[in-house]
Amino acid sequence: MEPDLSREALNRWRLLLGSHAEESLEGSGVYQSSEFSYQELDSILEFLYNREYGEEQGYRKEGGRGDSALTVPSWLNKIRKLFPKKTVEILERQALDRYNMTELLTDKKVLESMEPNMTLLKNILQFKGRMKGEVVKSAKEIVRKVVDDLRRQLENEVQTSIVGKRNRHKRGYTKSMKNLDVHKTIRKNLKNYDRKNSRFIIDELYFHSNIQHHNKWNIVIVVDESGSMMDSVIYSSVMASIFYKLAALKTHLVIFDTKVVDLSSRLDDPVDVLMSVQLGGGTHIAQALKYGRTLLENPSKTIFILVSDLEEGYPIKEMYRQSKEIIDAGCKFLVLTALDFNGNSTYNQHAARVLSDMGANVAAITPDELAQWIGKVIK
Repeated sequence: MEPDLSREALNRWRLLLGSHAEESLEGSGVYQSSEFSYQELDSILEFLYNREYGEEQGYRKEGGRGDSALTVPSWLNKIRKLFPKKTVEILERQALDRYNMTELLTDKKVLESMEPNMTLLKNILQFKGRMKGEVVKSAKEIVRKVVDDLRRQLENEVQTSIVGKRNRHKRGYTKSMKNLDVHKTIRKNLKNYDRKNSRFIIDELYFHSNIQHHNKWNIVIVVDESGSMMDSVIYSSVMASIFYKLAALKTHLVIFDTKVVDLSSRLDDPVDVLMSVQLGGGTHIAQALKYGRTLLENPSKTIFILVSDLEEGYPIKEMYRQSKEIIDAGCKFLVLTALDFNGNSTYNQHAARVLSDMGANVAAITPDELAQWIGKVIK
């Protein structure tokens, strides 16, 4: 093997194994630390992954041989220059989730430099209590961008599954902004254009027609906000905001831990909903179900959705009793142990079996599947 190739191979091993392997590699007679080719990459990776090693693992902190220590902002700048976008997202996710680098969320400039995505959204919700002033404003803007992207992904499935495909060739008479036929309205009113005052005068509006129309159904969504349900809280809030805009549905959103908070009046802004959530704490499912029952106006046309891991913090018999009252009232009772695109959930399986035997539909499903399920019920 050529010496240059051996040196390159040893350099790669040094990068892989980290600075603790340097002494052993120098003993090879070929590798010299002064010739280490990946110094910048190494310092960037050490800044993050050296957090894995502490005195409890038998590692003693010592002075390093490298350049001055990186800061969080300079580390972020460097990883963006040296790594592709997907790798950057992995490094940022591990910095937050594994190593609790909350500086990423409490420094305004650092926060604004991060890639808006679901991982960042979840961390903002988890650590928003530590944010102050302008940082909160920046965090809300990030939450809005991620939520808007998520809502755009889901709206079409909801529209198709629940309302039906829009018929753009038939004139409709449901006068709502979402059904406004903009092109036809402009075309039919061109004759009214006032050239002198440069004004467009509309004397009649035209609307699309929906293939199917429905009597209004009630959707009551009761969501457990414990830390393990974070993904489900996010998707439940976004789905509720989409349902809220549909004429076919009247939607309520309730979140709970040991207290119950009705967020139905805020559903026009899911960002406001999410920034109101306080993740963690205890769980009182029975109390939330009892409150949800007060929202039942027409049980036979109500879909009651409980989103929870079913880990009740109070005597569980009361949770079963409240659930039976909802089912006996004539509601469609859906228990979601998870509502996200991963489909993985940890939940109280015994409680799930008991509720299923009572007549509840128990499942871990995706948001798309929820829209399809509701669509089948109401059609």
